[in-house]
Amino acid sequence: MSTFSLILAVHNSTTIHVPAAIETMSDIPSDLDHLRRRIDEIDDRLQDLLIERIEIVTRVAAHKRRNDGLAPHQPAREAEIVRRLVARNEGAFPPATLVRMWRELLAATVRLQGAFAIAVCAPPEAPGLWDIARDHYGSHTPMQAYRSPGQVIHAVTEGQAAIGVLAMPEESEPDPWWRHLLSTDDSTPHVVARLPFGARGNARSNGGDALAIGSGEQHPTGRDRTLFVAENAPGISRGRMFATLSGLGLACTFMASCEHAEGANSLIEIDGFVPLSDARLGEFRAQLGADLFRLLRFGGYAVPLAAAELAPAPAADATTGAPAAAAARG
Repeated sequence: MSTFSLILAVHNSTTIHVPAAIETMSDIPSDLDHLRRRIDEIDDRLQDLLIERIEIVTRVAAHKRRNDGLAPHQPAREAEIVRRLVARNEGAFPPATLVRMWRELLAATVRLQGAFAIAVCAPPEAPGLWDIARDHYGSHTPMQAYRSPGQVIHAVTEGQAAIGVLAMPEESEPDPWWRHLLSTDDSTPHVVARLPFGARGNARSNGGDALAIGSGEQHPTGRDRTLFVAENAPGISRGRMFATLSGLGLACTFMASCEHAEGANSLIEIDGFVPLSDARLGEFRAQLGADLFRLLRFGGYAVPLAAAELAPAPAADATTGAPAAAAARG
């Protein structure tokens, strides 16, 4: 074999492999650019849909104003929206993050319909409710911290805030905040929500929940709790109230009580949406007789999402795309 042939052979070998290596490397940025362009296109479509949604919200707001001035903030409707979206969620996107995103969106649309401010009972030594309120009502909604429940109640009653956020009542408190909202006046604030509705996130609440008070009529969502306050004789026991309600088919999920100079009060939480006109409540009054002076409706709330609803989807197997647990079973 000639020297020329040897050189030619080496040259041919080089020209076969080097371009192939260069072509493989150039495919990577090309594919990445394509994927990024697709993400940009999706982002544009999402923003277009948000613009369309805001236009429809504006029309809804006008309809509310024409129909007896319905409040822009509708907690029951918001709960239904979030539950539906969490139920249809698929893939790896965390449900808790989905809820957080939609809470920001819902809060923003409420603010577009009118003034919307939040009063929060968050003294310096117990700031946790501030975090829960911020997560639920949005990072840009005006919020004011107050040192005491009475100040929050005053702010809502006087129209300085649309919503007040207060600590979840405890079973036995000497002077609970809910006792100061007992009235037959429809304009008196009442419970409209329980927080957090979704995941707790980074809230500094030591695991405690909150109740939100405001105005407006409660609407059923399919999973609700209803609150009543009884003005009753001090001698009536919780056990008797529980047993009477249970016998009437009303499941009491929580009860708090306090005694004072005029008698006693009991905050009663019942599973489900129960209007004051429910015949079972009439029977409850009849069975307690003279020991029950008055029964007042105290609002209610849509039951927050359960931990199972907020749990992330199982991680997908890298080779099959199926959930890891299913892949392990074969």
